[in-house]
Amino acid sequence: MEGYKNASKHIAVLAFPFGTHAAPLLNITRQLSDACPDTMFSFLSTQQSNNSTFSKNHDKIKPFNVWDGLPEGYSFRGNPHEPVDYFLKAVPGSFIKAIDAVVSETGKPVDCLITDAFYAFGADIADELNIPWVAVWMSGPRALFLHLQTDVIRQHVGINNPEDKPLDFSEFSGFRVTDLPNGIASGDIDAPMPALLHKIGVSLSRATAIVANSYEELDNTVVNMLKLRFSMFLNVGPFTLVSISSSTVDDSHGCLDWVSKHEAASVVYISFGSLITPPPHELQALCEALEECEFPFLWSLKGNPEKQLPQGFLERTSSKGKIVPWAPQQQILEHPSVGVFVSHGGWNSVLESINGGVPMICRPFFGDQQLNTRTVEVVWGFALGLEGGTLTKGGAKKALKLILCSQEGKKMREKIRVQKELVCKAVKPNGSSIENFKTLVKLLQHLPPS
Repeated sequence: MEGYKNASKHIAVLAFPFGTHAAPLLNITRQLSDACPDTMFSFLSTQQSNNSTFSKNHDKIKPFNVWDGLPEGYSFRGNPHEPVDYFLKAVPGSFIKAIDAVVSETGKPVDCLITDAFYAFGADIADELNIPWVAVWMSGPRALFLHLQTDVIRQHVGINNPEDKPLDFSEFSGFRVTDLPNGIASGDIDAPMPALLHKIGVSLSRATAIVANSYEELDNTVVNMLKLRFSMFLNVGPFTLVSISSSTVDDSHGCLDWVSKHEAASVVYISFGSLITPPPHELQALCEALEECEFPFLWSLKGNPEKQLPQGFLERTSSKGKIVPWAPQQQILEHPSVGVFVSHGGWNSVLESINGGVPMICRPFFGDQQLNTRTVEVVWGFALGLEGGTLTKGGAKKALKLILCSQEGKKMREKIRVQKELVCKAVKPNGSSIENFKTLVKLLQHLPPS
């Protein structure tokens, strides 16, 4: 870590250790490190998150562990929200303690704070240290806009109002209250996560810059509304495309070879992300739809397929389907044989689908996924939600056939290809994301020395 110790500037990066937040933040930190050779980065996350995120060391980025907030002897009982709540009850104190430890170990005070934008308390820590704060928003611009408008929305539609009202403010026609992320107008609004997100509406205006995992040309009207709110709002994404990775693609399960054996735009690719497996009756419905439609499918499925899927399904579909525990998603979606992506509608998946030019079928579960689903379906027109919001045999068959076999499906493919061209342009030299990234680098290079 020679480069780390000899650096003249020191930036602390505070990661949110759940979902797909820490890895993209490390991605952008690596890019910044390459662009700012005289700067060292201390990357603060939980031990579990750091262990899974740091596969290889980087000369000027060092991981530091922050307390996960779990009580001694804690054992996970299956509720994914429980560890998040424990962690959030320990912040910001756990991070303040960790920053103090980093400073005493490195002998270098922190010159700038970069945090996941979830951390509204970044404003207070940066003020206390008298340094700039850069907040990194991992989701889409529409989700950020809604979190900023939480108080207005609550006044307009109430909280936990049984009536599913339409949202009648600009850029949200066709959206309803049920499309809002949980915690804005429904659910336990005082729970740790909604309470944290509510605070960002006030705090983010104190950030020196807000960096977003998107590109200028996607949802441009909403992006422009955000630019009016903040002094510096920089779309520098998609983070997975702007980072140049020299490492070879991990395709240990032979997915790309398998996909290559099929015709153009014919394969169904299925993945519900790293956190979610749909309930058993929905898995059964999807399996029945796949069997009856007979489209070739590649399914990235956590856990044991023998136990999770209907008896005999693997044998009956062995000539048509391939089920793997992990797949190189970005490369699969870029492959011309893939015709549709069945997904949970997470933001990274939406961006990777656009980059591959592949229409989506979305079954959302939590967070911004319902909002993303409605956006890709109603606003951008290159995806389908499911009738009733869940997987049924009839609904899945209808959606698969529409995208793979109809004129409407062809139109969706054309719409997403337009976005694919725009995203490719954004991450090329002189593209909007690259120019915005240069602006961010300039900001960090001109930090006053500590």
